[in-house]
Amino acid sequence: MSRVSEIMQTMEYGTSVEDSAAVRDWLARRGTFGHFIGGSFTDPGDLFDTRDPSTGEVLAQVSQGSDTDIAAAVAAARAAQADWAALPGTERARYLYALARHVQKRERFLSVLETLDNGKPIREARDIDVPLVARHFYHHAGWAELRDTQFPGQAPLGVCGQIIPWNFPLLMLAWKIAPALAAGNTVVLKPAEYTPLTALAFAEICQEVGLPAGVVNIVTGDGATGAALVAAEVDKIAFTGSTEVGRGIAAALAGTGRKLTLELGGKSPFVVMEDADLDAAVEGVVDGIWFNQGQVCCAGSRILVAEAVAGRFETLMRARMDRLRVGAPLDKSTDLGAIVDQVQKDRILAICRAAVDAGAELVGGQPQDGCFIAPGYLRNIAPANPGMTEEIFGPIATLSTFRTADEAVELANNTRYGLAASVWSESATVATDLASRIRVGVVWINGANMFDAAAPFGGYRESGYGREGGSGGMLDYLAELPVTAVPDAAPSVPVAVPEGTAPKGQGIDRTAKLYYGGAQKRPDGGAMYAVPGGLAPLGGRKDIRNAVEAAAKAGKWAAMGGHARAQVLYYIAENLSARAAEFAARTSWAEVDAAIARAFHYAAWADKFDGATVQAKPGHLVNVIPEPFGVVGIACPNAQPLAGFMSLVMPAIAMGNAVVAIPAQNDPLAVTDLYQVFDTSDLPGGVVNIVTGPSDDLARHLAGHEEVAAFWHAGAQAGLAAVDRAAAGNLKPVWAVPSRDWMGTDAQGEVFLRKATRTKTIWLPYGALPSGSGGAAY
Repeated sequence: MSRVSEIMQTMEYGTSVEDSAAVRDWLARRGTFGHFIGGSFTDPGDLFDTRDPSTGEVLAQVSQGSDTDIAAAVAAARAAQADWAALPGTERARYLYALARHVQKRERFLSVLETLDNGKPIREARDIDVPLVARHFYHHAGWAELRDTQFPGQAPLGVCGQIIPWNFPLLMLAWKIAPALAAGNTVVLKPAEYTPLTALAFAEICQEVGLPAGVVNIVTGDGATGAALVAAEVDKIAFTGSTEVGRGIAAALAGTGRKLTLELGGKSPFVVMEDADLDAAVEGVVDGIWFNQGQVCCAGSRILVAEAVAGRFETLMRARMDRLRVGAPLDKSTDLGAIVDQVQKDRILAICRAAVDAGAELVGGQPQDGCFIAPGYLRNIAPANPGMTEEIFGPIATLSTFRTADEAVELANNTRYGLAASVWSESATVATDLASRIRVGVVWINGANMFDAAAPFGGYRESGYGREGGSGGMLDYLAELPVTAVPDAAPSVPVAVPEGTAPKGQGIDRTAKLYYGGAQKRPDGGAMYAVPGGLAPLGGRKDIRNAVEAAAKAGKWAAMGGHARAQVLYYIAENLSARAAEFAARTSWAEVDAAIARAFHYAAWADKFDGATVQAKPGHLVNVIPEPFGVVGIACPNAQPLAGFMSLVMPAIAMGNAVVAIPAQNDPLAVTDLYQVFDTSDLPGGVVNIVTGPSDDLARHLAGHEEVAAFWHAGAQAGLAAVDRAAAGNLKPVWAVPSRDWMGTDAQGEVFLRKATRTKTIWLPYGALPSGSGGAAY
């Protein structure tokens, strides 16, 4: 028999397996599952197996959803939506509160079912996932109560289609269903084909609490079922999954006007500075990467360590890794459970082989029998190695070093993703400096993989757009109340003419040039086209490229701060006022007054559009900070060209963005002379760039540019589908700005500021963690 002292050295414990009898009895009683549509389960249809990935055992058979099933679920949701939205907030809150309470009552059952279906350790499902599920429904019960007072001018979207992955099946369900219901929407949710069982158990909970029929509908199936939901007549798609599929969904919805949020892949940096608590950082690696088999999109899988401490850190990490227990997921002593399916295991191993073939060294990470892989990491790995660029989505990290903080930031940002980051330093100055410079949607300081319903979660760049959690998550399930639509002027067909001349019969008295980088430029090839009162440059793809390059170099504009930007906008308003008569001669006094008003309005907002500190987990300050996108492309309306231009450009630059704007195709000359106003108002070169010409063609090129991070499309909607498809290439959000009176009050307000920013959520340690609160990650 082993001595206690020996056991403490080896950490070899006997098995402690969670009892699964209640779950297995439930599965045996159910046998096969239909879909949950209109408040009841349908008869089973074409069936497929769902298995325990740790053993290969068939747990149940579930139905493969068809186009007909999706149509029936959408119809049920549509029939229920108006009555659900019309309920007082208190009534919707009661339902969400009841869902939270019933999840808590069935906490053990749901934890075991999740572990059997997914393969994750019971400790993760029991201690993290299911409590967070209840937390989301509690939190959003509060938003249901407060919706009308806290989100004035907003209304439910209608029917929301939701597609969730297999790594957090029940938690992802709660992330999506809770805010949708709180906002007054109804939902059709498709769980992952590998892990549908907790969603079906949740459907039973919906019945238990008496949720009105059709408010929640669940259709199981594979990717074809998800594609049918994307194609269905829903008002929003919320998707969590791979970047490739997300890009396809964005392209499929191009031009439909449906709302879309995407939470996609990640290759998150885990930055360990020289002054970090290395023991705590190693535990962060365990909690953030290995404990969940690496099957989490925000796992800090790229470990970047200061060269001065890299040797000691790797020694500590290797020793900790070698003690981790891989085994039966229901065993409470297991650290790493099973990979969800053999297909995923094969993919992980393939990326590891490619990484080794490209020169990396794999430490640990060996495949085991069944769907198991030991924890490991890739060392001596180059930045372009597949192991560094591809999302492995398994218990394999990469380890590389840096010498300076600037190099750490450069390496952290050397990815097409931008979901999350973890920063480890004992210096608040160092940690917050890195947090501000790493381009991701969530940063954990001296922690990893912390989540809460109050803290917005979502990414930048190819990690998607939109937020889940907090007020931002609620806004993504709401729509602005319609403004009074003012039809936009139809674009005329540009007719190219030599510069300085015009077609017979037109009185040309002036010639404009393009404006980018703070200077006037000749158009590519010198082509011009006739407009009322003069010639405008016929810009092309090269002009768009040059303008975007100029905008990308204007990064110091955001760093100036809101107060300094406000002064410039006030100066613009002052200088435009001094030349009001000149601009009124080309447009009207009313339009010039509106343009001046926009500059004053957004100067006032420049230093007042604040973030928030939200109440999440004890022991942390969670700051939600609005950040500029960077370069924003704007296609301006044809009607009211000066007022429309200023109504869109002023809020974008007030928030720190640089802009490439395509002014009114029919009458751009009212805008092109603004360069003189900008130049005399201390606006840095490159902050505002103007390219004139055929709007649809220029907008398509601008929306497809990799350096453009967001796009606003105003006016005629004929070219919107092409813009959406171009933007899907690098997954930038497109705002189809509804037509309005650009001289009226509907042309300004906070909605423009929200569209000009994306939020970064920063988790900071604050005070001592309460006793029993757990480790760094949770």
